[in-house]
Amino acid sequence: MSELQIWLNGRFVPKSQAVISVFDHGVLYGDGCFEGIKSFDGKIFKLKEHIDRFYESAHFLTIHLERTREEMMQACAEAVAINELHSGVAYIRLVATRGPGDLGINPRKCREAPTVYCIASSITLYPEEKYERGIKCATVSTRRNSVQSLPARVKSLNYINNILGIIEANLSGADEGIMLTQEGYLSEATVDNIFIAKNGVVKTPAPYLGILEGITRNSVMEIARREGHTVEEGTYVTFDLYTADECWLTGTGADLVPVVEIDGRIIGEGAPGPIFRRIRSLWRDYISEPGHYTPAPPKAAVVPR
Repeated sequence: MSELQIWLNGRFVPKSQAVISVFDHGVLYGDGCFEGIKSFDGKIFKLKEHIDRFYESAHFLTIHLERTREEMMQACAEAVAINELHSGVAYIRLVATRGPGDLGINPRKCREAPTVYCIASSITLYPEEKYERGIKCATVSTRRNSVQSLPARVKSLNYINNILGIIEANLSGADEGIMLTQEGYLSEATVDNIFIAKNGVVKTPAPYLGILEGITRNSVMEIARREGHTVEEGTYVTFDLYTADECWLTGTGADLVPVVEIDGRIIGEGAPGPIFRRIRSLWRDYISEPGHYTPAPPKAAVVPR
């Protein structure tokens, strides 16, 4: 297999040559933003929505992206094509940093253009058996960042808060960590949004609690409503988790994965529940609906720049 091609600052380069400066603010301070995007058999899921969110994060951070949104969408599609990822599942990671500066924190010292790159490869968060049998989670003591410090809607490169959470989960033997707000309300998992179902009602924490309003999350809410379920965005505590009929996580990397145990409490029947199983069965059809995806071009159509 030929070496993976990375889109870096406007041109494709082999993975071994895709390098950035050690003075880059993204490396030194996590000063940048990113998007995780999924492609299914060459169909890039909700690419426009991801690109819009990418530009919103950059705008919040005052990182000026010189390329248009259409050009960035094209770069993502070409990254899938040039790496021949037209079959199966591919993961696209789009990253922008403030660019190189000096050892000081002041962004005024970053006088060059932002560093922007796109990786199209693969990712596996959980083995397939976890999607069939479910995962175990643990609530962690590391709290989600306060919305007064950094809104969760900004997908910044600084993920130390989340990493500390997954370290706790690892040490406890859990598959994933569930994080609470500063006030103790249910927030999200370290890399995924969280849903619970009770008496047929599908519930998920509201955006005002400081969660990332995930694109997969919003899609699952739409599917649930189509199926006739009431969908609520509200404020929940661990009691609601432990006593739920069903629980599952959603995210670009994980897709939809069921949760069968939290902090030693069995959730529902201890197996993926009927609402989750129905929604997941509809997931691939939803992805392929017109307007939900952007097709990657054939490899021959990509002209390396």
